[in-house]
Amino acid sequence: MSYTDYQKAQKIGEKTYKMCVAKGKYPYLPVLEDMLSHENPCSQIRLGLVDIPVELIVGTYTAGRTNAFSRDFMPLLDSNTEFAYKWFTLCDSLTADGQRDPIIAFEYMNRYYVVEGNKRVSVQKFLNAVTIEGIVTRIIPPKTDAKDNRIYYEYLDFYSITKINYVLMSNEGSYEKLLNHIYPNKDESFSEDDSKTFKYFFSTFRKEYEEKGGRKLRSTIGDSLLIYIDIFGYGEIKNKTSQEMHKDIAKIWSEFLMISDEKPFSVITDPSNDTQKLSLAKFLPGSNAPIKVAFVHYKEPDISGWSYRHELGKEHIDKVFGDKIETKSVFTYDNSDIGILENLIDEGFRVIFTTTPVLSNISLKCAVLHPDVIILNCSLNSAFRHLRTYYLRIYEAKFIIGAIAGILTQSNKIGYIADYPIFGTPASINAFALGVKLVNPCASVYLDWSTLKDNASLKRMDENGVDIISNRDITAPIQETREYGLYGLSENMPYNIAMPVWNWGIMYESLVRSVLKGTWKNDEDGNHGLNYYWGMSSGAIDVIFSQKIPSGTRQMIWILMNQIRSGVFCPFSSEIIDQNGVKQNNDGNVMTPEEIVNINWLIDNIIGSIPETADLDEGCRELIDQLGLKKNGGLK
Repeated sequence: MSYTDYQKAQKIGEKTYKMCVAKGKYPYLPVLEDMLSHENPCSQIRLGLVDIPVELIVGTYTAGRTNAFSRDFMPLLDSNTEFAYKWFTLCDSLTADGQRDPIIAFEYMNRYYVVEGNKRVSVQKFLNAVTIEGIVTRIIPPKTDAKDNRIYYEYLDFYSITKINYVLMSNEGSYEKLLNHIYPNKDESFSEDDSKTFKYFFSTFRKEYEEKGGRKLRSTIGDSLLIYIDIFGYGEIKNKTSQEMHKDIAKIWSEFLMISDEKPFSVITDPSNDTQKLSLAKFLPGSNAPIKVAFVHYKEPDISGWSYRHELGKEHIDKVFGDKIETKSVFTYDNSDIGILENLIDEGFRVIFTTTPVLSNISLKCAVLHPDVIILNCSLNSAFRHLRTYYLRIYEAKFIIGAIAGILTQSNKIGYIADYPIFGTPASINAFALGVKLVNPCASVYLDWSTLKDNASLKRMDENGVDIISNRDITAPIQETREYGLYGLSENMPYNIAMPVWNWGIMYESLVRSVLKGTWKNDEDGNHGLNYYWGMSSGAIDVIFSQKIPSGTRQMIWILMNQIRSGVFCPFSSEIIDQNGVKQNNDGNVMTPEEIVNINWLIDNIIGSIPETADLDEGCRELIDQLGLKKNGGLK
């Protein structure tokens, strides 16, 4: 029987060999020794006896026997050779008695390369074994700025806590996000029971995912697993049966299709024109009934400037649509309570806006469970098929504010107090600094953060001698202060100069109108997620400024604003050099909205940095967990 098995394995190997040759790929086993010859000196750590995932064994350490195997470890030598005899004898032994001796291997970049035991690996791969015991030494490359290197170092942190070596991720931040899901109590060790529970969960998910066709997708199983956990929550699904997971996977299969796409989500940068009509029957209980629109805020608007701005947006659509809609606002301090959304749905609300990224998880889960309800979450850089997101291009206004500051400063020292180090914030900081540089290349921007534990940003501004500060954009109604927007410092009190304006009502009006007119689905584009990302061209972002600004400065600012509104000019279209002297953009190249959102560096006229998580106040951790920047950006 083993002789026949060898012939089957040989045919698989020959097929793989021919496919590799046809595609111009090396057809034999990769050789780690050759790969490392081009690397800088690496360090080594002995891991000892490890259960090695068979699918992650991809090559051999030396070139000695590499030509005996195709790239997938299947044998290539003729079936009447001594090599073939040893292979099928070993196959008999492993089938009858299992593995006796561990292989010896090196692990490099989360892949394994065999030093001793190539035939054992070949047989086990043919027999579809999941793991194989091996004595492993880890080879750690020097840190670089390459994406795969950064992901690998995130994996090392993940492995040091969990010892889980069978989950592959292809996106930065994913290992940390997974760890936060499966290991919420950092005060205790990741136990053997925790490890067993996750292994059962992973293997069950993998079985159902691959039966559905997951191996054909570009994304890794780990990428899809994380999506599954994001939607349903690890605590709820970790002990589910195969049948239950099968149903879940069918519900969210479009999410897996989306993340395997080269362009997982589409950014809509302006209100779209109405082109088609769609019946409202699925949304409205009766043809004459008003559509019920709810707003879910995290904290009340009297203490939260963010919620206050969105409440102004709600008041705007109340005035615009009158009795065509019925609106309601609810407030929560619990970002895990999906019940607040379920209650609204039970009350007949069919359009729900959750107005902060903190509520993105419950928004996504509810959108999956209630596909007949329109749910949108106010956040950036989220890619989900079931949940559309929306945000405003505030960096356009920050550029204008920066230009004003650059003209009016007397000291050439300008302060910028940012709030949360999340996606989109570095873009705003850099746009402000670019505006400063446009009109005053001699000025510097002193960056600080209002969310630091020491709460001393204003004190440091004074110590640095700044004369103009850009601070929060708006305050809550109960907060009486002039320390918002762009303001100058005087001996008596700050004096306001200019302020960005977030006109959420413009966006809410357009989105609600698309539902009322039946054009909501026009924006859908295959399996892509959708993010509405509007700016000054839509009227949703504006700048107001003091009439005390000199008339020449006002005229220049109007010219800049009109250039941005018309789409003629983008702040991120010049040569941009970061603090490390790295060119991040070429002169004349207009960065895409996706590139701008994902900025995690600071330009060279900024003095300051993106803070570490440990330096931040505990109160902002929920938002950081959702949208915190990647490690190489200076956070976490």
